[in-house]
Amino acid sequence: MTADIDFTAFFDATPSPYLVLDADLVIRYVNPACLRTIGRTEEGLIGRHFFDVLPDSRGVRDDVEQSLKVSLHRLLRTGKPETVVLQRYDLPVPDRPGAFEERWWSVIHTPICGPDSSVKWIIQQVADVTAFVHSSRARPLGEEPTERAQGMVAEPYARARELHRLNQELRRAHAREQRVAVTLQEAMLSVPDLDRHTNIAVRYLPATTSLNVCGDWYDVVDLPPDRYAVAVGDVVGHGLHAAAVMGMLRSALSAVIRAIPSPAQALEILGLYARSVDGAMAATAVKVLIDTRGRLIIYSSAGHPPPVLLHSDGTCEQLDQATDPPLGAREYHVPRPQAGLPYIPGDTLVLYTDGLIERHDEDIDAGLERLTTALAQDPTLPPDLLADALLARLDVAGGAPDDIALVIIRL
Repeated sequence: MTADIDFTAFFDATPSPYLVLDADLVIRYVNPACLRTIGRTEEGLIGRHFFDVLPDSRGVRDDVEQSLKVSLHRLLRTGKPETVVLQRYDLPVPDRPGAFEERWWSVIHTPICGPDSSVKWIIQQVADVTAFVHSSRARPLGEEPTERAQGMVAEPYARARELHRLNQELRRAHAREQRVAVTLQEAMLSVPDLDRHTNIAVRYLPATTSLNVCGDWYDVVDLPPDRYAVAVGDVVGHGLHAAAVMGMLRSALSAVIRAIPSPAQALEILGLYARSVDGAMAATAVKVLIDTRGRLIIYSSAGHPPPVLLHSDGTCEQLDQATDPPLGAREYHVPRPQAGLPYIPGDTLVLYTDGLIERHDEDIDAGLERLTTALAQDPTLPPDLLADALLARLDVAGGAPDDIALVIIRL
């Protein structure tokens, strides 16, 4: 049973200083302990921007303010807690104009997210560690601190500052790696023929736990005069190796489909190739050939979740009549199945990877049902709007534990 707790009363009673900011960094609550610590009144803080009410502090305000701004803005961007280690921020001495008292602080920022996963509130916990910095426990009473004693007191904080510096460097290095990774992924997913198809929308979302480089992919190949092929695939794993395997499989299938337009035969050849590529044995793919003159969809799947044909009346058909094991799964070559079905202009074909529908705690059929229900809500939306709406309705617009590739085609 959940405890019935009055959290305002809790924060009012705690001896630790706390304040609460909204996403615009406006102060919405400050507890009595915080007011006592900084010597301010509630009326002077509530409803004001946090950085507008920081008191003057001789010579250190700008540096501390910058550290806090970096921490808070990173929290708003990532939704993860932040710690601002040992900061000196002197406070004015009451009744002594121009006088300041040396104070040292440790600050922890904790986010509270709303239903849409964006940060709604920020809890700031402030700890006054001045007494520890000035600790006299390292020397006998009345004796001046020795150099060794001063070093013992300063060492934990020096290490904390060094760890903070190293963390900042790691964050910058990680950001650089992410930029390189995104550039690599964009280059590998480049689809020149897609520019000629205003009826197709594509989305790629990397796994939230990865470096923006994953194994999901999509491709569009024009086959003049009146056909084009679309593929979606998934290589197991994340990271550079998965992306490299993805690039090889995608390029191979793109080349094969130009020479052999049959989806089944193209996947047969790709399966043979996959057996020679380390890391490709469990990869999945689905290939679809769209004949615009005959208004026919021809498809074949290698262990991949079935595409969905959405009709303008909101009904859906799964393309699940030509499904075979993943690429490279068979020891010997076996022809792959192929099926076809007609479409009506205005229908919408949806191809995707399993990250869109799979959840660790449910059967895949539940994910497929959730997908078709979401599609049926607005079957006539333009492809770009439908793609965004679908990601939002399936609660993966901000990413998911697995990467996602999505292709929506208005036929």
